[in-house]
Amino acid sequence: MEDAYAKSVAEVLEAFGVDRTKGLSDSQVEQHARLYGKNVLPQEESTPFWKLVLKQFDDLLVKILIAAAVISFLLARMNGETGLSAFLEPSVIFMILAANAAVGVITETNAEKALEELRAYQADIATVLRNGCFSILPATELVPGDIVEVGVGCKVPADMRMVEMLSHQLRVDQAILTGESCSVAKELESTSAMNAVYQDKTNILFSGTVVVAGRARAVVIGVGSNTAMGSIRDAMLRTEDEATPLKKKLDEFGTFLAKVIAGICILVWVVNIGHFRDPSHGGFVRGAIHYFKVAVALAVAAIPEGLPAVVTTCLALGTKRMARLSAIVRSLPSVETLGCTTVICSDKTGTLTTNMMSVSKVCVVRSVHQRPMTDEYSISGTTFAPEGFIYDAGGLQLEFPPQSPCLLHLAMCSALCNESTLQFNPDKKCYEKIGESTEVALRVLVEKVGLPGFDSMPSALNMLTKHERASYCNRYWENQFRKISILEFSRDRKMMSVLCSRKQQEIMFSKGAPESIMARCTHILCNDDGSSVPLTMDIRNELEARFQSFAGKDTLRCLALALKRMPAGQQSISYADEANLTFIGLVGMLDPPREEVRDAIHSCMSAGIRVIVVTGDNKSTAESLCRQIGAFEHLDDFAGYSYTASEFEGLPPLERTNALQRMVLFSRVEPSHKKMLVEALQTHNEVVAMTGDGVNDAPALKKADIGIAMGSGTAVAKSASDMVLADDNFATIVAAVAEGRAIYNNTKQFIRYMISSNIGEVVCIFVAAVLGMPDTLIPVQLLWVNLVTDGLPATAIGFNKPDGNIMTVKPRKVNEAVVSGWLFFRYLVIGAYVGLATIAGFVWWFVYSENGPGLPYSELVNFDSCSARQTSYPCSIFEDRHPSTVSMTVLVVVEMFNALNNLSENQSLLVIHPWSNLWLVGSIILTMLLHVAVLYIEPLAALFSVSPLSWAEWKIVLYLSFPVILIDEVLKLFSRSPRGRRFPLRLWRRDILPKESRDN
Repeated sequence: MEDAYAKSVAEVLEAFGVDRTKGLSDSQVEQHARLYGKNVLPQEESTPFWKLVLKQFDDLLVKILIAAAVISFLLARMNGETGLSAFLEPSVIFMILAANAAVGVITETNAEKALEELRAYQADIATVLRNGCFSILPATELVPGDIVEVGVGCKVPADMRMVEMLSHQLRVDQAILTGESCSVAKELESTSAMNAVYQDKTNILFSGTVVVAGRARAVVIGVGSNTAMGSIRDAMLRTEDEATPLKKKLDEFGTFLAKVIAGICILVWVVNIGHFRDPSHGGFVRGAIHYFKVAVALAVAAIPEGLPAVVTTCLALGTKRMARLSAIVRSLPSVETLGCTTVICSDKTGTLTTNMMSVSKVCVVRSVHQRPMTDEYSISGTTFAPEGFIYDAGGLQLEFPPQSPCLLHLAMCSALCNESTLQFNPDKKCYEKIGESTEVALRVLVEKVGLPGFDSMPSALNMLTKHERASYCNRYWENQFRKISILEFSRDRKMMSVLCSRKQQEIMFSKGAPESIMARCTHILCNDDGSSVPLTMDIRNELEARFQSFAGKDTLRCLALALKRMPAGQQSISYADEANLTFIGLVGMLDPPREEVRDAIHSCMSAGIRVIVVTGDNKSTAESLCRQIGAFEHLDDFAGYSYTASEFEGLPPLERTNALQRMVLFSRVEPSHKKMLVEALQTHNEVVAMTGDGVNDAPALKKADIGIAMGSGTAVAKSASDMVLADDNFATIVAAVAEGRAIYNNTKQFIRYMISSNIGEVVCIFVAAVLGMPDTLIPVQLLWVNLVTDGLPATAIGFNKPDGNIMTVKPRKVNEAVVSGWLFFRYLVIGAYVGLATIAGFVWWFVYSENGPGLPYSELVNFDSCSARQTSYPCSIFEDRHPSTVSMTVLVVVEMFNALNNLSENQSLLVIHPWSNLWLVGSIILTMLLHVAVLYIEPLAALFSVSPLSWAEWKIVLYLSFPVILIDEVLKLFSRSPRGRRFPLRLWRRDILPKESRDN
């Protein structure tokens, strides 16, 4: 029943055919169960494990690698190879793919946990009226029309419409659903609000919320999927995980690379058709198979097999650094997504604020003989910790607050007219509340005021343990006074009173809404001398003005406190006694903003990131907070920047688009609005980070590009998120964004490094095949270079120090290619040099080396006809391992020098020195040691078909490798000059680039 909130109690009962005094009959229960279904959230079928595994291999580059591995194995078997040599290359490839698939499966299974944890918010049992009798039944057996009784501590078992109040009031904590910072009072009257949101439905109890005060009866109007929890579940199911910007770019580049690889492989094979019949191959078929092997080697060379592992490693290292910032990353790709975040939709309560209600201002009457008649005090401290000071209107700290009569009596009243508890949690090392936040705020005020009697009180209190200090002053007043009778808070009176006795003197303390308390006051307590004087109209008007200032301009939640001396021996109080009160003072409290939030907001503005405050609280309260944290800085008029959910939904499409581009505050929202906001921003190509802590936030957290849950939040929110803030602090998000940008910059650098290295390998094999040379490198050697010698420096590049201006530049565009047009040209140049240097080393050994055969170049490029001609050298010379060893070593060393080029995209090595990243220096040393081990340790040398090098050979390796630094220095110089950057792009067609590269 969707509109039960707008119908009267009688209409709702009639709709379900139920008598409120008897409940449903057994036949009605059966009928309603068939009609409406069970009160359970349906079990969603999980994706089979085998499908998750197969999904990880649904990538063009991966398919090419698998095909290369299979073909390599088959060709090896056809050539009669057995044992390790036949299995080595395919085994290495499959091991890499298996490791990458494992990471993907683990990530995807985490996402399904959120739906399971949603069930934890369903109640287990319910007190139900059926056939005229109350009984306790499993909550799963509830049907619409059931009459259910709820009381303090009860978890609401289904969506229900209030039908009867069994106490003065009923208050429900529905923060997990709406994000409201305080419990909500429920009522019986119907709601006439148009487009009512959850907060407007004050006669509805929502499933999963908790009753914190009072007792009532309600009729079930929705079960299972037709509840507020059910709608959240459905929204989560409808939300599909989006690929991160980096994943999209890598996929697009992978597809582009795959097409280029396929084209080059086919080209190599076709170009060499004339060589298929060369005598060295032993026939046309064997020649075709030989060049097919060359094409396979080319595919292995072109695909950066180690790239997924290096990306994963770099992101994992980033998560460790972010964990030290109190940002726990649940999804590795989200680390990179932070770097291009353009909008942060931040929850107000607990993220921008401390979620710890605290008294910030106190107003008392100083004297009726002076103007102004009132005194105002400000109180420092924004948490539940009993730490803070009281300052007068001039900003001077009060050394002994209890010497002020009004402050002393405020402390008495706050301690006695209070049902909450303040305690210290040694495990979490923080102060925690039990009960209403407003009452705990009064408890903390009592501790800040201190006790009368001796001058050393402030320092004496500081000597107590944190456990003793939590409620020391409160316990003092509770021991001084004995509570006799309590009049609980009711909605009509808007106040509560407690009768206390001390030294045979009875006093009634009262607290409540200022308008209710002041209407019952006839006297006021003066702060100058502690006297009680009649409350005149002038004083009343001045107090009313202060109240309006507190509640209006400062948007404080206000309470008034009063007392009354009662006849000696009185043992009970009634509503009639709540008259002729003496006014003590007015307290204003708020959920204060975190101290570091203002600076964090400014950092976001400098970094080109827009912050939108999203809250379930009312508009005026939220606007006040936005003023305090600087979100509304330089704005006098909030029109066009602040919207409630209903206001935003009522806008025409064009105005809604304009509102999205300017919005700073989105208030009075419910779960569907948060998800709607995320989707709307994403349609405008914004990269959205959304924070949240409640069950209600889960769909929006899942839909956002990066969902950020609070450490103190619900398990559902954490499971649906990509990142968890251990300290619930908005400033941590900003620090994480800076870290994310640094990680992306480093990721981009090592991706470019690996790609330029692979281009070099492709050029080497392609040019050698076209020129008709023997194989310069075999597939196993290429795998060694790609995995070990490329992988270690690439990972170390992830430790490059972030640029100093990282949080003063705008976020990168979502469609920015990992390798843009100019950079692709740069790395083609570098790659071409790497490939030609590798071939040069190969040619040098055959033609110029003292240890080589000294062949003419023409003999080298016609090696395949050697057996059919008379030669002065044995044809077996072309099977010597020395030339490929020189080529492989040149390739390794030139890539080590190229790694140094990637310390910065555009800065010279003369500016950013190699020792700025000692990890990279260490990885280069380790890589060279591993390579030397392969050359000089016999079993490894045989495995990789290499042999030891002489000093003369090492010198030529260095001569051929070092120029790569000089070439990149020249290219970097062009990069730093805008005119120079445009020059090379005229040399080639734009349409050979991926679309994203062309757009850039």
